[in-house]
Amino acid sequence: MLIGIDVGGTTTDAVLIENGKVRSTAKVPTMPRNLLESLISALDAVSEGVSPGQLERVVFSTTVITNLIAEGKTDPVALLLVPGPGLNPSSYNFPDSFILKGAVDYRGREIQPLDEKEVRETAALIEEQGFSRAAVISKFGQRNPAHEKRVKEILEEAVPGLKIELGHRTAGRLNFPRRIATTMLATAAKDHYREFVEEIRKALSERKIEAPVYILKADGGTLPLEKSAEVPVETIFSGPAASTMGTLALTPEGESSVVLDIGGTTTDLALILSGEPLVASKGAKLDRFLTHVRAFAVRSIPVGGDSAVRVSGNGKGKGEKEISVGPDRKGPAFCLGGPEPTPTDALRVLGTSSIGDLTLAKKAIAGIAAELGKTETETAEMIVDKAAEMIATAVREMFLEWEQEPAYRVWEVLQEKKEDLRNVVGIGGGARGLTSKVAEKLDANPVIPEHAEVGNAIGAAVARPTLTLNLHVDTERKEYSVAEDGDVVKLHTTGIKNINKMRSEEAEALAAELLRKRAEHFGIFEYAGEAETTRSEVFNMIRGWATVGRLFDVSMQIPAGLIPEWKREEQA
Repeated sequence: MLIGIDVGGTTTDAVLIENGKVRSTAKVPTMPRNLLESLISALDAVSEGVSPGQLERVVFSTTVITNLIAEGKTDPVALLLVPGPGLNPSSYNFPDSFILKGAVDYRGREIQPLDEKEVRETAALIEEQGFSRAAVISKFGQRNPAHEKRVKEILEEAVPGLKIELGHRTAGRLNFPRRIATTMLATAAKDHYREFVEEIRKALSERKIEAPVYILKADGGTLPLEKSAEVPVETIFSGPAASTMGTLALTPEGESSVVLDIGGTTTDLALILSGEPLVASKGAKLDRFLTHVRAFAVRSIPVGGDSAVRVSGNGKGKGEKEISVGPDRKGPAFCLGGPEPTPTDALRVLGTSSIGDLTLAKKAIAGIAAELGKTETETAEMIVDKAAEMIATAVREMFLEWEQEPAYRVWEVLQEKKEDLRNVVGIGGGARGLTSKVAEKLDANPVIPEHAEVGNAIGAAVARPTLTLNLHVDTERKEYSVAEDGDVVKLHTTGIKNINKMRSEEAEALAAELLRKRAEHFGIFEYAGEAETTRSEVFNMIRGWATVGRLFDVSMQIPAGLIPEWKREEQA
């Protein structure tokens, strides 16, 4: 049996899957200040009557990291930056930054030594200002981490007890500002996330659950719970990832769809092209910072089934009052005992939803109708139309961003004939009432799969592990580095016979072997065979009219997908 649990802004959803089919589902209110209790309550509800020994896999989709960052509850981090020549680092606009002299070039060669006296003076400032955490990031530290390591040594000597993270170990890909942001956020949230992991492990132990436990990541993949603590920022935006994976699980294989995850508080938007979720080429954006966290190209808008509905102002020169939907949520829908009218109440009045008490729903809509001077039915239709238009407008705007993604452009080129994205798939508690209306505005086909209300939990339950690896090889320097690990290794350890004449095939084979070892480290070795090469480039270095070496860059990944235990065709 498999369990998937997704923490939403309004409810925490859970699903129990047996023999590849949904056996039971559960929904409990989400308690933003106690996400662990929400997760465990959902777990207890969906697994009632099930022996712990029957569980084979448990997957959580959690908003712990996202909430910590959004609410400003992370720990302050002193950023020690070694940018070298180029863009003025003050333009990066990172808080609590200390700029150090020193530089390494793009091939890992030191071109300016570290000023150790300056580092010690900076350490004294950090201690004086009371920082307990620091992150050290040099521009090309992933090609040569010597400066980062030396700064750490000095900090450990000067400020005992200071917790230090290094950029080349946290985010090894190129793009200095994104590496700074990723390392900063990882450092700020790491201890909080570890506490969360320990609390989950304790709760599961109390319930005698020994099944493997995974956390869903932003790219729709899973990682073992314990290993996720090594890369906590990878777990951001797991909610939108869950809805995207849920859509993959509940719709026919290979389809293209716009995904609407309509919850009580927000609606998340995503895109699937020929069965492949669209990934954001620039990485996930947290707060105002772009990061190196691999994530689906998603957007969240403040419109949901429980968004507060109000009457305000006059129409544009028409003398009529207008309806507003959201952006806030005051509680559940009025028909469920909440304080204010919501789209859920309007849908109940129109008969397109069976959620809540009809009498209470009519009472909520009657108050709005009286202000507008319209009937209850007319008012309910206006509310639903307003919410649907807000979502449809966001989809249209999002397409302008999606169409700029390289993967979208490649997909368009590969189409034998022009394929319009006609499917709008609704997932989440508000899907049944609003999806058809949104699809109508987008001139598309509405699709509301069976079990759509818990689609996110299903997506979490059946998502397979993902993993990425970016390899850089410099044959002249006779070394290679893996962005995700940050270590620089000599090529003679690989067994390649003629390093000077190394070929692309050998670089790709090396990347595959390194990814296999990385998958083994993360406890997902059985999926290493699913890895595919997504980029393979070679650059000849010429000096004195002769080739003196080659630079290879190879990217490999275990892509997002579904575990074989899920029987998609049997869900319809």
